[in-house]
Amino acid sequence: MISEHISYAEGFKSQTAIRYGIDNTPPPEILEKMMVLASMIFEPVRDHFNKPIGIASFYRCQKLNTVIGGAENSQHMTGEAIDIDADIFSNGITNLQIFEFIRTRLDFDQLIAEIQKDDGNFEWIHVSYRDKINNRNNTLIGYMENGKMKYKKYA
Repeated sequence: MISEHISYAEGFKSQTAIRYGIDNTPPPEILEKMMVLASMIFEPVRDHFNKPIGIASFYRCQKLNTVIGGAENSQHMTGEAIDIDADIFSNGITNLQIFEFIRTRLDFDQLIAEIQKDDGNFEWIHVSYRDKINNRNNTLIGYMENGKMKYKKYA
């Protein structure tokens, strides 16, 4: 287990990796960072809402990140970022609620509410955490413009 509520399979599973035959198993030093992020971000969220919280993406090796078109410097490749999606489990929690909980109560490096829906909720939440480094507490909103993902500071 990566943490009490995250199995190894959840931490580095990827249908894209399976489809392309990519080994997405993290090395020990990255697994360590994943465990820290899980304890500092995911588990406090899970404990607060006391319900299962879905993981859309956690670790991505460089090859997988390239195949999916991830950012060149994605913290997913270092085990320092996780994408959380409350919609994976229909249990009454929203991505907006998770975003606000993290924003107002936890230390984080970057928190991004990705693509706002018509109902005010978001498609998913990206959050990163760096251990032993000053986290930036950078909060952004991700949105699509002319077919490209753009970001603006959260107001």
